[in-house]
Amino acid sequence: MSSQRVIVVMGVAGTGKTTVGRLLAEALGLPYAEGDAFHPAANVAKMSAGVPLDDDDRRPWLDAVGGWIRDRAGLGGGVVAASCLKHSYRDRLRAGAPDAVFVHLTGDRPLIERRMADRTGHFMPASLLDSQFAVLEPLRADERGFAVDVAGTPEEITERALAALRTFES
Repeated sequence: MSSQRVIVVMGVAGTGKTTVGRLLAEALGLPYAEGDAFHPAANVAKMSAGVPLDDDDRRPWLDAVGGWIRDRAGLGGGVVAASCLKHSYRDRLRAGAPDAVFVHLTGDRPLIERRMADRTGHFMPASLLDSQFAVLEPLRADERGFAVDVAGTPEEITERALAALRTFES
């Protein structure tokens, strides 16, 4: 696999983007960035209050994540976890790193709801899952990337993602 690759681990809240993203970065020997860390404080406050973000809220966040992936594309690659639910959001990121690969973590809603209910210390409440699914636009045929089911352990999910990356890049 190319070490120059920038990988964006995407999906709705609760799919394990952070965990799988970290494991992928470790397996590939690439730096990792947590997309949530790029949110302005106002976005975190809004989501913590149970209010979904709109496109205007997401623009500065997407630009910050896009800056990181653009920089990493020139510095040997990297892995970032970021929801990137809409095609237009992914287009915005690809503007800075056209070869970025999107790993879309997918799963059935009951599983994701259980995972969200079980996690602690995260600002995103389970009540926003409806809004996440409402705006989700799965990867299109013209986008560089693939879907990975999130059933199983984080290690199993990561292995499936690594296998898909090998197939995707061969």
